[in-house]
Amino acid sequence: MPDAPGAPGSPDGRDALPRLLAGTRAVLFDFDGPVCDLFGGVSTRDVAERVKEAARQYWDRLDPDVESCHDSHGILRLLRDMYERRPARRLSPQPLELAEKIVTEQETEAVRTAARAPHLVALVDLLRELALRLVIVSNNAEDPIRSYLEQPDLQDKFEDVFGRDPYDARHMKPDPHCVRRALAHLRLPASSCVVIGDQLTDLEAARAIGAGFLGYTPDEERAGAMRRAGANAVVSTHSSLVTAAGRIRAPR
Repeated sequence: MPDAPGAPGSPDGRDALPRLLAGTRAVLFDFDGPVCDLFGGVSTRDVAERVKEAARQYWDRLDPDVESCHDSHGILRLLRDMYERRPARRLSPQPLELAEKIVTEQETEAVRTAARAPHLVALVDLLRELALRLVIVSNNAEDPIRSYLEQPDLQDKFEDVFGRDPYDARHMKPDPHCVRRALAHLRLPASSCVVIGDQLTDLEAARAIGAGFLGYTPDEERAGAMRRAGANAVVSTHSSLVTAAGRIRAPR
């Protein structure tokens, strides 16, 4: 792995990028963030409230942590945790199924208008020219992601999509479940792969399985947290990656 980013003259780690990519055989993209802005900054609170309303029809009372959650992914995990906490009085699994359906419907609607990450296509094309294999690893449902990737300039550029387990929300990142599935498909060691993600949970999943991690965020506070947690590099835009990939391609 390259030297830790953040050295003088390299606040975003761009000096480490060519070395990081040069030692990589596959790049695992998170979806919401590195590929597109799925919700455009809009809160998913309304979706979380719909999930809670559906759950109350089967479970008379929701645990306090569930009631206080206002995030569509967070509510999936917390509902599952509540279900697992009640072995003596087994709850109906129906709210779990309804929650997954509601959140997937939201994501299906969101991909229709999701703004693409700037410079994404240029980056993807350069990485493919370098013979790097590309997949998606995400906490989003797989079908909406596949739908988004059907756009002409993205079609067939990602080998496969490894999204949220619809049967167990505990497998969402930071659990490395989707990353592990991707590596099984690629048949590559984790040490030869890099995860690009915009959240600390992406970093935790990558580190748990021994993959490299490239942070993608314009948020300086989050970028600093990623560096402190051991990210190989952190960038605020794909243009830095495009430049790094171009530097590797040129000698070839």
